[in-house]
Amino acid sequence: MKLSAFASSFLFDPGKPRFRDYPTLLDSDETELPGLEASLEQIGEYQRRLWANQSRAVLLVTHGPDTSGKDSLIRTLATYADPAGFHAWSFSRPRGAETRHDFLWRVTPFLPGFGEMVAFNRSHHEAVIAERVWPVHEADSYNWENRYRSIRNFENHLVEEGTTVIKIWLNLSEDEHRQRLLKRLDKPRKRWKFDRSDIDGWEKRKEYEAFAEEAIAATHTEQAPWFIVPGDRKPQARPIVAAILAEQLQKLAPEYPKEDESVLKEYRRLLAKTGVE
Repeated sequence: MKLSAFASSFLFDPGKPRFRDYPTLLDSDETELPGLEASLEQIGEYQRRLWANQSRAVLLVTHGPDTSGKDSLIRTLATYADPAGFHAWSFSRPRGAETRHDFLWRVTPFLPGFGEMVAFNRSHHEAVIAERVWPVHEADSYNWENRYRSIRNFENHLVEEGTTVIKIWLNLSEDEHRQRLLKRLDKPRKRWKFDRSDIDGWEKRKEYEAFAEEAIAATHTEQAPWFIVPGDRKPQARPIVAAILAEQLQKLAPEYPKEDESVLKEYRRLLAKTGVE
């Protein structure tokens, strides 16, 4: 995946495997971010070109702790998207039939078709992050190295077949995580989101993040890279992700398909008629 200097500055670095090695907040006095509105307009335009060409696809994977802003980020990115070619799907812990199949089974039906852009709120990576904290099978039945390899092979296959895979980790500080959980308690319009899993998630935050660090290091590839985006301030995180996404869409679909002059000529002839035969 070819990246600009801006996008590359948020790329995961295998030499820095810990989230604490990456900022959760940028110094606004030193960092000039792309304009969010301009990037959203580009996403809308190039996503329509992607849909018109029907030859490539985009899968955007978003991960982060509870309250890191994945839902609101995806809503923002979809501001100007054509709903015919954009879809978003959310994945929680496996349950029911999902636990009786291989771990990639549940995401496969929701992958983007050619021309589509799909955003995942959490994804198949939960099988090597959350499932390590909250197993759905006997703990000794897991082989994590096999799962890492399966994910790398799976994503490499998607890329080779025409899907661009962009993976985002929203890097949230412990203090900001705490404040956002408290806001869910204080605001009635957010309180409905709170349940016991949030308490459990907070208590096991360090364990969850340690497994996430390991999973990102094991599944980061040149073909399907991870980006570590500062998550403490949504007005910073959104323009960063929007700029990365817009950049890739522009490369995939720089132009609309070439028009067929013979078809246009026939339309003009038909529309020029003054009566109906």
